[in-house]
This record gives sequence, C-alpha cells and structure tokens, in this order.
Amino acid sequence: MKRYLSSFCLIVCSVLALAGTACAETLTINAAINKAGRQRMLSQRMAKAYCQAGLGVEVERSKKILEQSVALFDKQLMELTAFAPTPEIKDSYARLEQTWIPYRQLLSGGDPNPDSAKTIARMSEDVLKLAQQATLLLEKHSGTATGKLINVAGRQRMLSQRIAKISMFRAWGITSPRMAQDLDMATREFAAAQELLTSAPQNTEAIRRELLLAGSQWLFFEEALNQTGVSRAEQLRNIATTSERILQVMDDVTGMYEGMPR
Repeated sequence: MKRYLSSFCLIVCSVLALAGTACAETLTINAAINKAGRQRMLSQRMAKAYCQAGLGVEVERSKKILEQSVALFDKQLMELTAFAPTPEIKDSYARLEQTWIPYRQLLSGGDPNPDSAKTIARMSEDVLKLAQQATLLLEKHSGTATGKLINVAGRQRMLSQRIAKISMFRAWGITSPRMAQDLDMATREFAAAQELLTSAPQNTEAIRRELLLAGSQWLFFEEALNQTGVSRAEQLRNIATTSERILQVMDDVTGMYEGMPR
C-alpha cells in the first residue's frame, strides 16, 4: 500500500512540475510585465473594494470585485513565480508572496470593519511596493521600448485604483499624514504618464483611439473626485464606477502594447 501511495505521490508531483514548466514556457516577457503590473493594480483594487463594501458602496459588486481580485492575484503570482527568468526576480516574488499571505487573510477575514481597514491600508502599500519592484526588474530584463510602454500603461491601472482607494479610506475616516500627498502625487503621475503614452511613436491608430477614450474617462473620474452638490453616497458610487471604467480602458491599452513585437 505504501508503495502505491509513493508512486501516486510521485505521479502527482510530476504532473504539477510539468504544469508549472508549461506555464513558465507559455508566458512571454511582454505578458509577464503586463501581469506583474496588474499585480500592482490589484493590491490597490482589493483595498478599494474592501472599503467600498464597508462604506455600503455597491456592496455586492464590491464583494465580487474583491473575491475575483484575490483569486486573480493568487493565479498570477503562481505564473510569475514559475516564469521568473533570474534569481533576483524569483527572490522578489518570494518576498511578495510572504507579504501577500497575511494581506489575503485579512481581506478575506469576514465583514469589512474599520479596525481591519487600518491594517489593510498599510499592507496594501507593502504589497504595492514589492509588486512594483518585481515589475521594474522584469522591464529591465526585457530591455525594450515595448517593455517600458507595457509597464507605464499598466501602472496607469494601478493609479486609477490607488486614487479611488485613498478616497474611500478618507471617506471611512481612515487617514494618515501622507494620504493627501499620496493622492495629489498619484493624480499628477497619471496625467504625466498619459502624456508620455500619447506621444509614443510606437502607437497604432487603435492605441491612439483607446488613449483618447482614456482621456475622456479620466475627465469623468476627476469630476467624480471633486464633485459637490451631491450626497456622499452618490459621490462615492461615482468614484467607484468611474475608476472601474478607466481601469478597463487602460487594461485594454496595456494589452495592445503587450501584443507588439519586442
């Protein structure tokens, strides 16, 4: 019986190893930069969705966003760890995983509450920092102009969620001395990066159209952030929906850059 169990375990381990190898082989460097950048975004989106649920903003949709984002972060972390082309990049994902585990537990640990949200605010910054480091390492390993465009466009997704996240935390009364500064910085960084992307000589006509759409969505987002004369509930709902729309457009743009030749 022990022999059969040992043989079965060996087969299972072999299948899992082959699956990991296949995953690593099918992921290109462009796709890896895109996924790595998406991890940055998810670090902020999960915290945003947690706050939205706690604030009563589109509760069921926010809970679904949180659940799906946690699952996607897990999946992409496995893919990127398997792909990691250098020891330094592999180590960066090992450190990210160590920070991700307690963050995930907190995000999935029951109904949203202000005490947990305070810790989530801090941990979302820690996960973002490590995800950013890993993305930059992958861009450097790529060494191409396309890799940089994927990174910059992908970071716009994160900034849209970061701006909304900070707004949600502040609405819940969870603040820090840096929050106002972080919000202003994220807004300025988004505008500057959008100018860089718009002027990129690699842009196709389709990318130019999507960037124009992103510009329009950004205006709606800014309007929601600075909205007056409406209830707080309505303003937060508008921030939630416009942040998701600009995220979708910039995700499409990032995917277009990913599909370009290296």
